[in-house]
Amino acid sequence: MADLEAPLRPKRKKIWVDYFVQFRWIIVIFVVLPISFSLYFLTYLGDVRSESKSFKQRQKEHDENVKKVVKRLKERNPSTDGLVCTARKPWIAVGMRNVDYKRARHFEVDLAAFRNILEIDRERMIARVEPLVNMGQITRVTVPMNLALAVVAELDDLTVGGLINGYGIEGSSHIYGLFSDTVVAYEIILADGSVVRATKDNEYSDLFYAIPWSQGTLGLLVAAEIKLIPIKEYMKLTYTPVVGNLNDLAQAYADSFAPRDGDQDNPAKVPDFVETMIYSPSEAVCMTGRYASKEEAKQKGNKRNSVGWWFKPWFYQHAQTALKKGEFVEYIPTREYYHRHTRCLYWEGKLILPFADQFWFRFLLGWLMPPKVSLLKATQGEAIRTYYHEMHVIQDLLVPLYKVGDALEWVHREMEVYPIWLCPHRIYRLPVKPMIFPEPGFEVQLKQGDTHYAQMYTDIGVYYAPGPVLRGEVFDGSEAVRKLEDWLIDNHGFQPQYAVSELSEKRFWKMFDAELYEHARRKYGAIGTFMSVYYKSKKGRKTEKEVQDAEKETLEAPDAE
Repeated sequence: MADLEAPLRPKRKKIWVDYFVQFRWIIVIFVVLPISFSLYFLTYLGDVRSESKSFKQRQKEHDENVKKVVKRLKERNPSTDGLVCTARKPWIAVGMRNVDYKRARHFEVDLAAFRNILEIDRERMIARVEPLVNMGQITRVTVPMNLALAVVAELDDLTVGGLINGYGIEGSSHIYGLFSDTVVAYEIILADGSVVRATKDNEYSDLFYAIPWSQGTLGLLVAAEIKLIPIKEYMKLTYTPVVGNLNDLAQAYADSFAPRDGDQDNPAKVPDFVETMIYSPSEAVCMTGRYASKEEAKQKGNKRNSVGWWFKPWFYQHAQTALKKGEFVEYIPTREYYHRHTRCLYWEGKLILPFADQFWFRFLLGWLMPPKVSLLKATQGEAIRTYYHEMHVIQDLLVPLYKVGDALEWVHREMEVYPIWLCPHRIYRLPVKPMIFPEPGFEVQLKQGDTHYAQMYTDIGVYYAPGPVLRGEVFDGSEAVRKLEDWLIDNHGFQPQYAVSELSEKRFWKMFDAELYEHARRKYGAIGTFMSVYYKSKKGRKTEKEVQDAEKETLEAPDAE
C-alpha cells in the first residue's frame, strides 16, 4: 500500500468569515428551514394539483407550453439579445457550481411550467415526464404502482432535466448505467424553434447520444421518456462492515456486487442496489439491497426500519453502527430507501447544523429538514461563497472500478475527507463516442465488473470539509481541485459538471470527448444561440464578449481541439 502520510501544513489564521460560517446555523434554523419547509409544502400542493388532472389534460397543457417557448425563441434577435438561457434564478440549481453565466447579458426562456408527469405507460414500461419533475414527485406516483425509474437519484429535489443534461446516479447504476442511459427518447426544441423527438434509432440519433452531459447547450429539453422497472414494497438491505487498508476496502466494495468469475449479468449473484460508505482510512460499511415483498418483510423475525421518519437517526450514521455490532439485515420501505440521504444531504447536514443529528433536534425540529440547497446558496454572499470553494469539497470522481483503491489513496493524501461514498455504474460502449466513454480495449481485458458491452466505473463521492480545514491548517481548495482534475485526466476519469471546476478549456476537452458534441452543435444550429458546455461549466463570471468570442472561434474552427 502506498504511503498515506498527509503533508505537514502550517496553521491558518482565522478571519471573520470563519466565525460567520461557524454560527451560520442561526440563519439556517430561523430563516432557511422555515422557508424551505414552506416551499416543500407548496411544491407538494402543486404536485397534487398536477396529479389530479388527466394525462390528456396534462398533454394539452404541455403542447401549449411548447408553443409558447417556440414563439419566445423566434422573438430573439441574435445580434442584440445575447445567448439563450432558461429563466431559472442562478441560485435555484442544486449543484454547488454557481451559475455565473447568467450574470452576463442573455435571452431568457421560461420553462417553469414544465413540471408535470405526462404519462405512465405500463405496457411500454415508460414514464413520459417534463424536465422539472423531481425525484420525490416521480417516486410518489410510481412506487404505489410497484414501478420505479430504473435509476432514482437519492435527493428529492434533483430534477429529470438536471440528471439528463448533467449527471445522475443511484445504487442501481451498476445494472442500468447513469440516469441518462435509461432515457429512450427526448423531446427537444432546437435553436430554430423546431420541435424534434430524438431516439437512438431515428434520424436524430446523433442528437440523442449528444444530449447527456451537454448542460442544455444543444437545445431546450421539454420532455423525456424514461425506462420503468417493476419493484416490490421493501428493500432488503444487508450492512456488512469491512476493516483494513484503503485497498482492502476498495476490494471488498468491488466484491459486494461484481462476481470475480465475470458473471456480471446473473441476478442471483448481483444485488439490485449497492453502495459503500468509507468512514476512515481503515473502516467501511458495504450495503447491498434486493427488492422484497411486504409479505417477506413482515415474516416473523425480520426487522423493518422506516428510515424516512423525521426523528430517525440519519442514514449514514445508522449504517455506521454495523462497525460495532457486525453485519445485520433489515427491510426498509422502498420509497424511503430511495430517498435515504435526503434528510441529512448525505452528511453535509452535519456541517450545516452541527447538532441536527442529536435526538432532541431530530424529534423537535427534524420534520423541517432538509434545508433547500438553493436557499443555502441564496443566503450566502460572495465572501462565504469563496470560503466554501476554498475550504470545502463537494466533488464526484468517476473512475474505473479497478482504480478505486488508487483514487481513495489519492483523496486521503490530498484532501482527507471522510465519509466517502462509493457507488458503481456502467459506462456503455456505444455506436458513437459521446462526451464520456469507456477505456479503449476494456472489452478485451474484461476486468472485474466489466462486460463486453460496458465498463464498470465507480462514483467516488467526496463531500465534506477536508481534514486540514477541520484541524485549522492551511488548505488550498482550488489547487486541490486542479490536482484532482489532473489525476482524473491521467486515469481516464470524469468530473461531473455540477461541481466547482478549475479546468481550462484545453484540459476540459482532454477529459471529455468533443467530436460528437461539436458535430451536434453545428448540425442543429446551437452555435450562436446556446452557450458552449465549457463556458457554461467553467468557474467564474462570464462576460457577453467572452462567450460571443468563444462562439465565433468555435464556429470558425474546422475541427474541435
